[in-house]
Parts: sequence; structure tokens; C-alpha cells
Amino acid sequence: MSSVIIETPPDPGIPPFPVHRFTVAEYEELARLGILDEDDNVELLEGWIVPKMTKHPPHDNTIDILQYLLMRMLPLGWYVRVQNSVVTSDSVPESDIAVVRGEPGEYGDKHPTGADVALVIEVADSTVRRDRAKAAIYARAGIPHYWIVNLDEQQIEVFGQPKGKGQKRVYDSREVLRSDASLPVIIEGNEIGVLATDKILRT
Repeated sequence: MSSVIIETPPDPGIPPFPVHRFTVAEYEELARLGILDEDDNVELLEGWIVPKMTKHPPHDNTIDILQYLLMRMLPLGWYVRVQNSVVTSDSVPESDIAVVRGEPGEYGDKHPTGADVALVIEVADSTVRRDRAKAAIYARAGIPHYWIVNLDEQQIEVFGQPKGKGQKRVYDSREVLRSDASLPVIIEGNEIGVLATDKILRT
């Protein structure tokens, strides 16, 4: 199976003069000092502080559905985090859903990294292009499974099998599932259950 290379689209918002690309440590320091807070509604993607999109009811409703379905099947030692940060080498994305190791209360002094995450899900209505670009970020972090629930096209884009090392790691597989399909949930190489795409793509 050929590797899936997701190209990061050019950002029309980058000005034609020198700008500063932030490290994860600098970004977290801005938050610690109160220069950035939750009201700013931004995330760090590949060194750039970018605004997050406005949430629409179908988007939030789909997150609720995914959280409910996943929480019912996850084994002990894993749980669902919603719209919280995951730290990678150059980014701090706030994924819509992340299935992480541990239990609530374990990330009081640090964010989970790729090694703590089994699955990341982004729900896309107006953000499909950006969420496809995020595949490169999640692959480089070594997150084994990434889904885009694409509400515009009524499909779920399933990425898996990170291949390569460091900054050259990419997802080696991409599958597109539409209605009436089965979507396996895999944690540490074990299938723990199956979701019906119709239950997710019903908004």
C-alpha cells in the first residue's frame, strides 16, 4: 500500500515580511503568562498560532455522538478527551476527540503526547482542508490512528499505519468510508469494537 502524503496548504495569512515561528515551549509560556487564554480560540500548528473555526451545531453534535459511543467500549486504562490539547514536536493541536491512556486527572501538569494517544478524531464541516493537513502532524507524533469525520462530504477518512521516522513519518494507509460501513476501533493493535458509520454521519 502506498504512503499517503498530505501536503500542508499554503497559508494566505502569512505576511510577506519576517514573522516568528513559535516553539511549543514558547507557545505554552504565552498561555502560562496569560497572554493567550481560552478566549483567544487558537491552536499551534507547525509553529504557527492559528485561529480555530467557529463551531456549528452539527459539528458539536457529532462530537457528542463520538464521545458517547467510544466511552461505552473503551477498556480500562483509556478514556476520551474532548477538544483538549495534544503536544507534538512543533504543534499543540486541540483535537475534537482524543482517546488517551490513563484516567481523568492524570494530565493536570502536562498535556498528553503522541505516545499517550491511541486515536485522534477531527470533525470537519468548514475545516476539511486544514484537518487533512493535520494528518502530517499526527503522523509525525506517532499517533497510530487518525479519523476525519467529514460532514460536508458525508464520509469518514481513516488514516493509519505511521511509517518512517521523525519528521519524515507519514500515514501509510488512507481509507474513505461512507454510509452503511463498519469502522473498527483499534487500541495498541487490538480491535476493541466496531462503530457503524451511519451512527456517526447522521447529522
